[in-house]
Amino acid sequence: MGQLTALTQEVLTAILRSIDEGIHVVNTEGKTIFYNEVAAKHDGMDIDEVLGKHLIDSFPSLTEESSTLLKVIKTGKPIYNQAQVYVNMHGVRIDTINTTLPIYLGEEFVGAVEIAKDYSRMKILAERLLDLQKGFSKGSLSKRAKQVKYTLNDIKTMNLELLNTKEEARKLARSDSPILVYGESGTGKELFVQGIHHESHRSDGPFVAQNCAAIPETLLESILFGTVKGSYTGAVDRKGLFELADGGTLFLDELHTMPIELQAKLLRILEDGMIRRVGSAHNISVNVRVIAAMNVHPQTALKENMIRHDLYFRLNVFTFSLPPLRERREDILYLTDIFIRAFNKQLSKGIQSVEKNLEIFLTGYQWPGNVRELKHTIEYMMNVCEGNHLKVVDLPVILRQYPAGAKGNIHPPENLSLRRNLEEVEKSLIVNALDLSKGNINQAAKLLEIPRQTLQYKLKKIPY
Repeated sequence: MGQLTALTQEVLTAILRSIDEGIHVVNTEGKTIFYNEVAAKHDGMDIDEVLGKHLIDSFPSLTEESSTLLKVIKTGKPIYNQAQVYVNMHGVRIDTINTTLPIYLGEEFVGAVEIAKDYSRMKILAERLLDLQKGFSKGSLSKRAKQVKYTLNDIKTMNLELLNTKEEARKLARSDSPILVYGESGTGKELFVQGIHHESHRSDGPFVAQNCAAIPETLLESILFGTVKGSYTGAVDRKGLFELADGGTLFLDELHTMPIELQAKLLRILEDGMIRRVGSAHNISVNVRVIAAMNVHPQTALKENMIRHDLYFRLNVFTFSLPPLRERREDILYLTDIFIRAFNKQLSKGIQSVEKNLEIFLTGYQWPGNVRELKHTIEYMMNVCEGNHLKVVDLPVILRQYPAGAKGNIHPPENLSLRRNLEEVEKSLIVNALDLSKGNINQAAKLLEIPRQTLQYKLKKIPY
């Protein structure tokens, strides 16, 4: 690090301290040269107890083999999302998930940096999620049925392909075979799956849904299969989602994000109907229909090794593809009318129709967010509209700046300055995010998918 100027070191240190994840940096000798407050909080240590000391002196339970930092120092190879359990110098057990990377200055290997997440907090989140699901499963049959809000009749369409898909789904709902549903985000996959469950003989049983991308992969196994006491620190005997869905349907959304190793266990369950809790040596029989969904095309998922071929072929007994809204344009104005009538009741409005210019925009726009985007757009317009007819001026700012013609082409703004137009788009997105989050910087940053510090910088740089 001696090659860095004092100013560069000061800026780098300020950046690392502002990050809200644990950062631990060691040199090639294994001595700590940077250690932020978040890492100290995770580890139950004071910064002075770690900074400048060899890693093993601060964490005596670690070795060159068990420490991810020392392993990267030895091999020069990165390690991603690896669980690490160790004891600090005060005898406290720590659980983290670490990504550890080698550091190079030019060609010179100078150390390793570790970004750590507090695993114990993730486990608490997982336990609460399972408790919530368990609470649902204990309800009466009538309460269980209320977990399903939609039927196939709630899928409104004039598109012949989708109408045929709905009819096929009604017939195949009576089977217990697994189902795979493909559709872009916003096409209504969960609504469709709930409709299948409602049409099945399992409709009085539980309907349990889990987005595989919403849970860290290190916790997904215990959430799906449950745990036994002692399988990890603080673990108790607890049912997983397969047991909670017994007699009903388990919906696994974004299946392609599930780790390949876990997909192998899912395949075995589909074959023999037996699950094994994490840490247990005993099998448990479950009667669950699995319906999986993906928002990437199955062939893409197979080609890029997102999904095992054998699991795909097992799920591919029944496959449904939900077409995007841009491929069923006859539904755009039909759904717009349905949403207007629904929001008229909800918002106590009296909107009667859509002006012709807006019809041209709606039918020409590509709707990358599909039905969900259309619904949210109409909801926004209904809230801001001051007359009895929706107009182009009522569109959200980001859509109003780039109106689409009848063929889906984008009309350029009058000023073609790239910098100025990008600034305006950025400003509009930030304003919308702040409005949606009611001024909460953290929530707005999450909506914009940028770090909180980046948003704060932009707010200071440009008056919003």
